[in-house]
Amino acid sequence: MSNGEAFRPFSPAVQDLVALDAAVERIATGFLFTEGPVWHDQGQYLLFSDLAGDVVRRWDERGGVTEFRRPSGKSNGLTYDRQGRLIACEHVGRRVTRAEADGSISVLASSYAGKLLNSPNDVVVKSDGAIYFSDPPYGLQEFYGIARPQDLDFQGVYRISAEGELRLLVGDFAAPNGLAFSPDESLLYVDDTERLHVRVFDVRPDGSLANSRVFFDFAPLAAKESLTGAPDGLKIDARGNLFCTGPGGIWVLSPTAEPLGLIPVPEGPSNVNWGGPDWSTLFITATTSLYRLQTKVRGNRLG
Repeated sequence: MSNGEAFRPFSPAVQDLVALDAAVERIATGFLFTEGPVWHDQGQYLLFSDLAGDVVRRWDERGGVTEFRRPSGKSNGLTYDRQGRLIACEHVGRRVTRAEADGSISVLASSYAGKLLNSPNDVVVKSDGAIYFSDPPYGLQEFYGIARPQDLDFQGVYRISAEGELRLLVGDFAAPNGLAFSPDESLLYVDDTERLHVRVFDVRPDGSLANSRVFFDFAPLAAKESLTGAPDGLKIDARGNLFCTGPGGIWVLSPTAEPLGLIPVPEGPSNVNWGGPDWSTLFITATTSLYRLQTKVRGNRLG
């Protein structure tokens, strides 16, 4: 590991996923607060949000970092839909948007029950075209957005159907954040940042969520290991393991919620996503910098 801290293996099984001597490599720096990494397979480049800088940036191996979109509405989470269109969670506009082929921006969601959303944060698209996003209040403060009052009296996770219908799925989070589907899309995992845990839901055939339960609670092990930080972004590998930013770095969790290992990062990581030619490079957004880590497993492209 590049910051002098050792990889903490909690189980020998983690070595099937990441080599214990794998380097966390800084590939770009000088940003205000990075988030939302997403890989463009055809173009072989990464997009990520420089959230406080109000810009989406692009990185590729040959050209390094360039500007992709400014202003970005202080975008946070980014992903692509099934047609390859960029979906963004924008803090300034308190909305979820889609970039169309002609360059125009379509607003997919900005209000619920006649009230403005809090600040859409992270987003994932299911194979049927439905968009799921989290809506904590972090963008209702300076630096991460614009300081203003919250209209809704709850923090939820929503679904936008392929036909464009917005539906509240769960509204009892303290601060819903990163979210990802299991490889077979039968489960949806969601970080609750303020409660220091990951929840998991069964995904019903109609796209709704059921059987909420806590999948993993970071608090006990974080206290034992004297770690600071909270869960933020998460992604799933092709085998169903979770790579979740949290106290002390990136946690690797098995599909049965066994903590497999903890990967330290030089700066507090905000989010992760796979990419690269064979989809086995884990890109890490962490405060002022962008990092990458070579893994032994490929990412789940819907994760």
